[in-house]
Amino acid sequence: MKTQAEKSEMIARLQSDILSLQGFRTPSLDMKQDSFGLGPVASAFPGGVFPTAGIHEFISQTPQQSAATSGFMAALAGNLMRGDGICVWVGTKRTIYPLALTYFGVSADHVIFIDLKKEKDLLWVIEEALKCTALSAVVGEIKELNLTESRRLQLTIEENKSTGLLHRVSPRLSNPTAAVCRWQISPVQGLPQHILPGIGFPRWQVTIQKVRSGEPGSWQLEWNQDHFEHITAPVTADEQYLSRVG
Repeated sequence: MKTQAEKSEMIARLQSDILSLQGFRTPSLDMKQDSFGLGPVASAFPGGVFPTAGIHEFISQTPQQSAATSGFMAALAGNLMRGDGICVWVGTKRTIYPLALTYFGVSADHVIFIDLKKEKDLLWVIEEALKCTALSAVVGEIKELNLTESRRLQLTIEENKSTGLLHRVSPRLSNPTAAVCRWQISPVQGLPQHILPGIGFPRWQVTIQKVRSGEPGSWQLEWNQDHFEHITAPVTADEQYLSRVG
């Protein structure tokens, strides 16, 4: 008869195996310390580790959210690429200025942009890119994605251990998908830096609407030169006024 300790160990192994099949890595101390610098956002994921072998679905309903999401996804892609990795960015309309990606740690010459004329070709190109094990990340701008299509992409990812970031702009329905995580990114007013001109660092309201085997939540993050910073105090009305009048 198994002891309680042996049963607990067996359950822990089973949980680890299940998470691995779902696209989550077994957490280690190094992973928890280096989970993309997302701070408290990482607590939403099982084991506190950003799931790399999976689809991350981002939904934007307004042009402002779309622009904010593109910046946030670029920052995630930069973490996935780790300086010298390669990323494929697929879409029908080029909304990204390549040189601007360097602000988020992405070298423009390490990104392969694929601009398609037909929306119906997007899914096939994204799936083929996810099959390439040499890629660090695949970013796809696709409006509609049904459950069957997302399952096919997720199976491809699980076989090749790739990472897919899918941006859905103004979809007709926020329908269920096989994504490991669904995000919504909204712009938030930041504070100008006293020693620098301009409007300050990019700041976002980062909402995880659902995550497989995890805990949804919402946080404010700022991209401070080369890393994420968790914002605990929103900009006050006085600070907003001072930022306008200088």
